[in-house]
Amino acid sequence: MPWGCAAIVYTARYAVFSNLREAYGTVKSTHDGTLSQNRKSNNPSCGGRNSMSPEYIKEIVSNHKGELGALISILEDIQDRYHYLPEEALRIVAGETGRSLVDIYGVATFYKAFSLKPRGKHHISVCMGTACHVRSAPGIVDEFTLQLGLRPGETTQDGEFTLETVNCLGTCALGPIVLADGHYFSNVKRQDVKKILPKIKSGFVEEPGDREDRLFPVEVYCPHCNHSLMDEQNPIEDYPAISLGYSFNEMRGWVRMSSLYGSHCLESEHPIAADTTVKLFCPQCHAELVGKTACFDCGSPMVKLGFLGGGSLLMCTLWGCNNSEISLNGHHRRDEHTGESREHILG
Repeated sequence: MPWGCAAIVYTARYAVFSNLREAYGTVKSTHDGTLSQNRKSNNPSCGGRNSMSPEYIKEIVSNHKGELGALISILEDIQDRYHYLPEEALRIVAGETGRSLVDIYGVATFYKAFSLKPRGKHHISVCMGTACHVRSAPGIVDEFTLQLGLRPGETTQDGEFTLETVNCLGTCALGPIVLADGHYFSNVKRQDVKKILPKIKSGFVEEPGDREDRLFPVEVYCPHCNHSLMDEQNPIEDYPAISLGYSFNEMRGWVRMSSLYGSHCLESEHPIAADTTVKLFCPQCHAELVGKTACFDCGSPMVKLGFLGGGSLLMCTLWGCNNSEISLNGHHRRDEHTGESREHILG
């Protein structure tokens, strides 16, 4: 290997080792490219429902065996369960997949949605993308810092709040955006922070008629080929539609759905009877869209679409159910056919 290339590889690996040491403790390299470590615990909680289960991690790996981009899906499922990526879980993933811990850690640190440290009970993300930044998003971060007594990336001493900044939440037109426990707040001003914090603490008890105010556009992509699923040529409700292929009873066609989260408007090539379970496909690579989650309402399979900004959009495959969920950083926002909105965290 040329010296210049070797130096680049060495520098990249050293950076990984340094970051891994900061997150998990003292680390040293072994001859097989894996990592050994003198452990120090950074998880304040022990035991209980969130204690790390090797069997559960192995089951997650098995569920995604053979999938394109399986590692990201595995890490998403682990974080959905524990709300961060435990060091021991990453070691099990490395052993089960045959990939080095360095590679897995590289993926986990590349995507902002993943965390190597336990998060608080309430997770707050402030978008710092260009559209939000120029609309005074830094001032919103400063106000959260003042009110909570912590900086971005930190968790309060009582484990109640974690504050983070993200590059984009995919709703630029409505910025500045704050995402709290799966709830989106749009057009946020600095003075709104004092109003948002009590809502977070109360669990978002909503008043009747609030649903229309919660509609916001989302952007999704195929988790297999990474192509956008947004159809700008055929908008619905003045926004690009989510375009998919479907099949049922040997019938195939297209379906376009509103990209306004919370709206149930759609168009399909053929009439589809209610309570029909359909298969959904990417119109670009034609791969079937699948998921490992069952619908909370009807028990039917839910498909997983990539969600711009990190995470995923889960959609029920039972025609007429209309249940969908946004999964981001382990927090899930649900939209139900009843018109209600409830929050839950898996695990």
